[in-house]
Amino acid sequence: MKHLLVAATALTMSYSTAIAQDTFGPLITPAGVAQAQSSMDNLLVIDIRAAEDGYSEGHIAGSVNAPYGLFRGPSENPGKLPTDARLSEILSGLGATPERPTVIAYQGSDVSDFGAAARVYWTLKSSGVSQLAILNGGINAWREAGKTLSQEPAQVQASNFDVTFSDKWLATAEDVKTVLDGKDEALLLDARPASFWKGETSHPAAARPGTLPQSEYFTHSGWFSDGPAIVNAQAARDLAQKNGFTEADQLISFCNTGHWAATNWFALSELSGIDNVKLYPESMVGWSNAGYEMANVPGPLTNLWYRIKGVF
Repeated sequence: MKHLLVAATALTMSYSTAIAQDTFGPLITPAGVAQAQSSMDNLLVIDIRAAEDGYSEGHIAGSVNAPYGLFRGPSENPGKLPTDARLSEILSGLGATPERPTVIAYQGSDVSDFGAAARVYWTLKSSGVSQLAILNGGINAWREAGKTLSQEPAQVQASNFDVTFSDKWLATAEDVKTVLDGKDEALLLDARPASFWKGETSHPAAARPGTLPQSEYFTHSGWFSDGPAIVNAQAARDLAQKNGFTEADQLISFCNTGHWAATNWFALSELSGIDNVKLYPESMVGWSNAGYEMANVPGPLTNLWYRIKGVF
């Protein structure tokens, strides 16, 4: 499969080049955030790390804390979307508004960590926030740039944000079934590592290993070159074109719980500028537990062998 042949190592872009964009959104550098803080009176920085996992130890001055889990579902279905009412409560409590420029900060520990920022970005965009950016490389990049951190809690002025979640970038299980039934066309793109797509590995909350029928895969890590900063827009466009993603009438990104898939969605929709890219948030955990048709599901003995290999 051609998507397997293009690896991040084929990109020669350095970490510093990957975060060299200083314009506001969809990516922003530490310098860009600092500039925006000095030039915008209403900039909102949302730090999605849990208080005990880094926010309390040091965060960008003025940033509000909204742990990633607020934007996720329960442990049995982590990819599930919060209700509109719950999102309204969360965003109002953060002081967010549809017009307020908003930066999402995360730790930046590795390429998987970017998925948290991308998932929150997708959620906020679908909720109606019009100016969004991810601090590329996260708090680790902020530190490496020599920027200071604060331990002072932010002073939040609540807003009145009434969320009506848009389905423009949302794919549901029904949308996927429509594709599988041949009533609609879409490239079903699995963002997980190959072992998940092949059915050799599964998420603990999934009913069984495997993938969506008719799917292909492009592992989320393919959008990174050197370090935890995602590649810039031009590199993403080149990579998308090389893999034929630009030829699809519709793309539906999925993974286990809509985390890694959010990275693929962000790279294809926001960086590459491809229209009609959607995220299936519940992904394979929701799909498998609903008992829907799957591909690459191993037989009982093969599955047992995979589990034994995983232990040893």
